[in-house]
Amino acid sequence: MTTKQNAPLTGLTVLDLTHMLSGPYGTMTLTDLGARTIKIEPPGAGEGTRKLLAESSDYSRDGMGAYFLTLNRGKESMALDLKSTEGRAVFYDLVKHADIVFDNFSAGVMRRLGIDHDTLAAVNPRIITCTVSGFGESGPDTQRPAFDQVVQAMGGGMSITGEPTMPPTRSGIPIGDLGGGIFGAMGVLAAVIARHSTGKGQHVDVSMLDVQISLLNYMATMHLMSGHVPNRIGNGHFVHVPYNVYATQDGHVVVACIGDAFFERFREMLPLPALQKPEYSYQPARLADKVLIDTAIGQAFAGRTTAEWLERLRAARIPCGPVNDFAQALSDPQVLARNMVVSMPLESGEVVRMPGIPMKFSETGEARFTAPPRVGQDSHVILSQMLGYDDARIAALQVAGAVGV
Repeated sequence: MTTKQNAPLTGLTVLDLTHMLSGPYGTMTLTDLGARTIKIEPPGAGEGTRKLLAESSDYSRDGMGAYFLTLNRGKESMALDLKSTEGRAVFYDLVKHADIVFDNFSAGVMRRLGIDHDTLAAVNPRIITCTVSGFGESGPDTQRPAFDQVVQAMGGGMSITGEPTMPPTRSGIPIGDLGGGIFGAMGVLAAVIARHSTGKGQHVDVSMLDVQISLLNYMATMHLMSGHVPNRIGNGHFVHVPYNVYATQDGHVVVACIGDAFFERFREMLPLPALQKPEYSYQPARLADKVLIDTAIGQAFAGRTTAEWLERLRAARIPCGPVNDFAQALSDPQVLARNMVVSMPLESGEVVRMPGIPMKFSETGEARFTAPPRVGQDSHVILSQMLGYDDARIAALQVAGAVGV
């Protein structure tokens, strides 16, 4: 499990029915914060994500691919056939001892399995359930399947991503899936707080498309106020200038001058004649001449290295940064100083490195991560110690195929 001194979610138990990315990322977040997370998997092969990249020599260790290794760190595994009567009876017993049931099945699957919120609330009125799905549990599209890129496209974000002359571009990071998981975790924690006052659990319904609409934020408000439909503008900004990516001799640098004061510092640092017009002291004139300004800066930046420009920009306290590749980002001293690259030992003795936890708590120690479980690795312990089943009952369930031990 993930161990932390005084972990914020210590004492919460999560039954994790998730698969692929959106749901597992949500339960990974809860696990990282100290919750006990029991991954419920079909006996035998287990959850389908176990197979992703599992045969890759580059991207797998101990028979697990990078997806599964990362998303299931610190969790326990209970192999349980939820389609069988015996398996469902075990699950109901688990619910009596749990706080949260988290899934990312398509709408209606939990009800067909007989483990929807109303059914589980009759077993444990304090249970909190959460479903992350493509379109949520209401509306005309609720039965349609969806993956990350579908909701990125439908949510409007792709239409403003990329260069004006190129097709719409998805985010390189799967924000459709990851956003659903993040909001699922937040919704669950909000329901936990509400339970303190009501004494009752509730169901949290998260639509990945809803999350993408939420992330449009002020840009959606601008459209709804004006009727204007924004277009793709590459790496530039529709208000601030200069605010762009500029090529250097050996890479790229981002400059982000938000406000007039930063621009004054910038043109003191880079006294190009093209930047010295008095009217450029104010944003409207800079925006009107955006192409001219970006072109002049681009020509100047091409003459020096990334490191040289960063030194000058940082000395002038101008917001800036290099465009890092993965190797550069994951070895950045700031990233390492914040423990954002952590080590996880595997059963084989090998150590896998992966992203850390972005939330830092003043009264909580740094986490230590344990490897994802084998299928059903913890079944016997959970059945015997958590539920109080004796060996004969466990053996009978195993013979029936309801559990894998």
